[in-house]
Amino acid sequence: MKVYLVGGAVRDELLGLSVKERDWCVVGATPDELEQKGYRRVGKDFPVFLHPQTNEEYALARTERKTGSGYHGFQFDTSPNISIEDDLGRRDLTINAIARDLDGRIVDPYNGRADLEARLLRHVSDAFAEDPVRVLRVAKFAARFADAGFRVASETMARMREMVDAGEVDALVPDRVWKETEAALAGANPQVYFRLLRECGALKVVFPEIDALFGIPQPAKWHPEIDCGVHTMMVVEQAAILSQQVDVRFAALVHDLGKAATPEAQLPQHPGHEKRSVRLVKAFCKRLPVPAAHRDLGMLVAEFHAHCHRAFELKASTILRLLQRVDAFRRADRFDHFLLACEADARGRTGFETKDYPQARYLRDAYAAAASVEASRLARPDLSGQEIGALVSRARLEAISSFKKAAPQPPK
Repeated sequence: MKVYLVGGAVRDELLGLSVKERDWCVVGATPDELEQKGYRRVGKDFPVFLHPQTNEEYALARTERKTGSGYHGFQFDTSPNISIEDDLGRRDLTINAIARDLDGRIVDPYNGRADLEARLLRHVSDAFAEDPVRVLRVAKFAARFADAGFRVASETMARMREMVDAGEVDALVPDRVWKETEAALAGANPQVYFRLLRECGALKVVFPEIDALFGIPQPAKWHPEIDCGVHTMMVVEQAAILSQQVDVRFAALVHDLGKAATPEAQLPQHPGHEKRSVRLVKAFCKRLPVPAAHRDLGMLVAEFHAHCHRAFELKASTILRLLQRVDAFRRADRFDHFLLACEADARGRTGFETKDYPQARYLRDAYAAAASVEASRLARPDLSGQEIGALVSRARLEAISSFKKAAPQPPK
């Protein structure tokens, strides 16, 4: 029995990055032998064990053979005679097919270290094409390592396009699509993930609502970049700069989906796109296991981002309704995330990337004024809950009106 550190931990060590989790590969052992040593078996598809002290994952070295379509169509061999080189050969990218034994010796049969130096994302073998999830993983790694100058090797991009054309990507299951996408949204350059999926043709299969935005024009006066798809990628990029929160980045991604459904005769204007966007966000999140908090913020930003942009023009009553719809008085954090996504939308335009967004400060101040109303002081034993609520709303409206009168004039 021999144990190797494998995959991302070795890759990140060689890149000088911090290692967050470690995966281990065991060669020359059987499940019974590991269980006798106290390892706890988990997983259904193939034997994976948790170390009795560290709880880190230890998997038996394995090979796999394609037996059907999609992610689950594989047969595994985990016999003790499988070598570490055999196991590394089934991995997706050469930079992830490097191992290190407990003595520090590096095992690199597919020249992963050379590709790390060259900043290349290159597939290990023809078996890459057997698993459609790898298309998403390559896009995810391209996004994660974009700042380090990594690019996808031309032969790997060609292979990904072939997989799309062959219909392999059609077999992706919603859970895996969201898992990889959520990881990409949490990274430094989520826009790279979607751009690369579009480059290989997978975006129209996996995210048709986003792909449909490309080629749709907008008024150049407000959107010098013109193209709705280009704008959406710029908004996602700005959201990643403004916030680490995945729900903010998701809202940035889906805020304008309705523009792809604008009747051609109305282009480049997009009247009513907000309501259309809400319906499409709801359908998007029904198809994929998007967390409810992400979905709800996405729908709110889709419906009300224009309100935020026109904050200085809004009546006090409209501001109050906006705060109520966003549920700002009970969920101040969601209101803050709403404003961040709207700011990303405003800055996600050519020439506006570093422009100030005073609307967010204005609405935060308006909220603070309304939130200063203490409901407990307005409550009386002779009033119903509905009557007290009406009193609180009137007091909040007066507070917002007073704020508007005292607020500095909006910048021109």
